[in-house]
Amino acid sequence: MLRVDAAQGAGRLACMKLWRSPAARTGASVAIATGLYGVSFGALGVASGLDFWQTQVLSLLLFSGGSQFAFIGVIAGGGSGGAALGSAALLGIRNAVYGMQLNALIAPRGWLRLGAAHVTIDESMATASAQADPAEQKRAFWVTGVGIFLLWNVFTAVGSLLGGAIGDPKVWGLDGAAVAAFLGLLWPRLKAREPAAIAVACAVVTVIVVPFVPPGVPVLVGAVVAALWGLFGVGKADEGLEPDVEPPHRANQGHDLEPGSGDERERRMP
Repeated sequence: MLRVDAAQGAGRLACMKLWRSPAARTGASVAIATGLYGVSFGALGVASGLDFWQTQVLSLLLFSGGSQFAFIGVIAGGGSGGAALGSAALLGIRNAVYGMQLNALIAPRGWLRLGAAHVTIDESMATASAQADPAEQKRAFWVTGVGIFLLWNVFTAVGSLLGGAIGDPKVWGLDGAAVAAFLGLLWPRLKAREPAAIAVACAVVTVIVVPFVPPGVPVLVGAVVAALWGLFGVGKADEGLEPDVEPPHRANQGHDLEPGSGDERERRMP
């Protein structure tokens, strides 16, 4: 009985900390807003030719919005399965980079590593990395990642079931809803000139080649442009940034000298 009471007390304490956590509340709001976009994926998945279960399994196992939309976009455009998988895998590479960063931030252990890997997405990465406190970083990551996973799959099912009833998803703007949300999350983080320039260049090249290549290939072309820029580019990643803090050798210059001291007198001498 004592062990049960202690476990219940620890559980209540953890729930109270989570409820009072600003990071957890932020993660919950992001999860709700992002999870709702699962409706668009479910509707588009059915419209592209997948049945309910295929759409649902894709959402459960792949669980990466950009990759999922790339996959069904290629299928809907008449592209091959290989092109669809290639586009989805290419966009999913960023999650591996996120995983390396989040592994240092939240340090999951045991079976939690598998769960953390599966819910490592743009939103959980952004919400966790925005926190300064290590405990808040963990709360933000788990609340955001798990919350989006649950809601995304629920609303994917809703969108799949309603796909036939709502008609063409493009009429409702569902085809661009998740893309707009992704850009809204990503663009403010491109503070330096070079990353923003790379994003614009890749977008322009992708739009140009769309009429001339099979579905799924424009994304690969955009990735090649980004890779070539990274290999041969000469600009610095932080070019164009205003320094947040004045350099120490400037900030301290003339402020740490005692009036009348030898150094101060020497500076005043002609």
